[in-house]
Amino acid sequence: MTAAAPNLGPLPEWNLADLYASPDSPDFVRDMKKGEDLSKAFAETYRGRLAGLGGAELAQALKDYEAISDLLGRTGSYAQLYYVGDTTDSQRGKFYGDVSAKLTEISTLLLFFELELNRIEDQALATAMQVPALAHYRPWIENLRKEKPYQLDDKLEELFLEKSQTSAAAFNRLFDETMAGLRFEVDGETLTLEPALNLMQSPDEAKRKAGADALAKTFGANIKLFTLITNTLAKDKDISDRWRGFKDIADARHLSNRVEPEVVAALVESVRNNYPKLSHRYYRMKAKWLGKDQLMHWDRNAPLPAEDTREVPWAQAKDMVLSAYGSFDPQMAEIARTFFDKNWIDAPSRPGKAPGAFAHPTVPSAHPYVLLNYLGKTRDVMTLAHELGHGVHQVLAASQGPLMSSTPLTLAETASVFGEMLTFQALLKQTTDPKKRKVLLASKVEDMINTVVRQIAFYTFERKVHSARKEGELTPEQLNAIWLEVQAESLGSGVNFGEGYETFWTYIPHFIHSPFYVYAYAFGDCLVNSLYARYRESEQGFQEKYFTMLKAGGTKHHSDLLKPFGLDASDPGFWDKGLSVISGMIDELEKM
Repeated sequence: MTAAAPNLGPLPEWNLADLYASPDSPDFVRDMKKGEDLSKAFAETYRGRLAGLGGAELAQALKDYEAISDLLGRTGSYAQLYYVGDTTDSQRGKFYGDVSAKLTEISTLLLFFELELNRIEDQALATAMQVPALAHYRPWIENLRKEKPYQLDDKLEELFLEKSQTSAAAFNRLFDETMAGLRFEVDGETLTLEPALNLMQSPDEAKRKAGADALAKTFGANIKLFTLITNTLAKDKDISDRWRGFKDIADARHLSNRVEPEVVAALVESVRNNYPKLSHRYYRMKAKWLGKDQLMHWDRNAPLPAEDTREVPWAQAKDMVLSAYGSFDPQMAEIARTFFDKNWIDAPSRPGKAPGAFAHPTVPSAHPYVLLNYLGKTRDVMTLAHELGHGVHQVLAASQGPLMSSTPLTLAETASVFGEMLTFQALLKQTTDPKKRKVLLASKVEDMINTVVRQIAFYTFERKVHSARKEGELTPEQLNAIWLEVQAESLGSGVNFGEGYETFWTYIPHFIHSPFYVYAYAFGDCLVNSLYARYRESEQGFQEKYFTMLKAGGTKHHSDLLKPFGLDASDPGFWDKGLSVISGMIDELEKM
């Protein structure tokens, strides 16, 4: 099924039947029941016995656990993807809520397994690992052992899991449904979030300002609710961190990303030190291009005077991305083409649909799905390239199985940003007109600033918010002030924040769904700059090494994955090299 969009051509809507035909399909009901029965049998077989099992028996336990994970992951993925298609539909909301609650209930039956596995003595586990079938799971087991210092006893872990339904998960859903239900009045027209945000890329300043004012008005009218959600989730995380023994507010995220805190600290410091050479310099230059002393906040993503703002039809966007991928490696384009051919993409922006974009890996026995809100902007083409980068990565890593295919966020963003870079470089190569080349280069610089500077500013905002929350509940005014402080620091004197911009922190979903996730974008962008430089230096053998990295999924640490490319993220100068690519592009724009 496809939805028609003016000027964009037919836009695909995903076909979830590869998971289940409908929420009430017999297959879905059967799999939920089968998952529960298998989980009960698994608990009866293994609870309290793991320490006495040999290597072959532990390997069988892991195979059984992996099969259950895939089955339950399939039902959970379907429920989520069905729900995000229209989060304002109460029937979808009920279905998603009921399935999530049931899966949490089933998960409590399995909770003992990882906790008990981590209580096996190191020497006994090392002996068991001599059995090849168990050694296969070594990367997953070693990752799991890193969680050991932060585990609680079984009953407390069970309580945390069950209570998540009425704490973090409940407030996440409240945010999603509230955001999907918000409406923005612009010149007599009622818009949802994505089209309202899209107005700030209009060539008409009056439209940009009208969009910004409408956003500010609606965000302001709902500020108390978003403040409550933010306060509650920050406190909920603080309680969890305290019980588990995490020292720093972002340590849990670093652990899940399998990245050392000092590596992230070096990245953040490097980006913040480079603000003047990057965003500050660029936005002062853009203000001059637009004939202004300063950009207003609604001008930040405005097109340049010579920019072609015609909408890019879907068929053209598809060809642009597949052509760029194919020039790098035909296999990459072939995998990406499958997403189009088999309707694994949901592209139209619809009332009630979740905003933004994502690639959901589902489970290895199925395939990923991509959600977009495609409105025909050049940035939307880059978003398509970004999410398909994730999709290709998820397809390649699926061979690692349900337990080891998942990649830490830092490396997951590498594949997506590399997909963007390939698409940009392909477009740049085709562009010979100096004015068009300047516009294309400026557009890429803006995307990179949004990926690096903006995301590190987001991370800084989160750190300040979560730190301040430890001292007591935050008011809307306090949150607004923190937002303006970090925005001023990151964007510089070239941008003026008009009335209402102080509320724009409210719509960022990462703050709600994945605290401290955002630095992964900057990690990925800087890493891709270095990776792409290596590719340009020597193409021979690069593709093979790149695909090997993607196929590894979650089985290797970032240091091991980058070693074949001669890169080291723990090197203090590594991040400066990545940032110098952006700075070099701004140098080129200045000369133009």
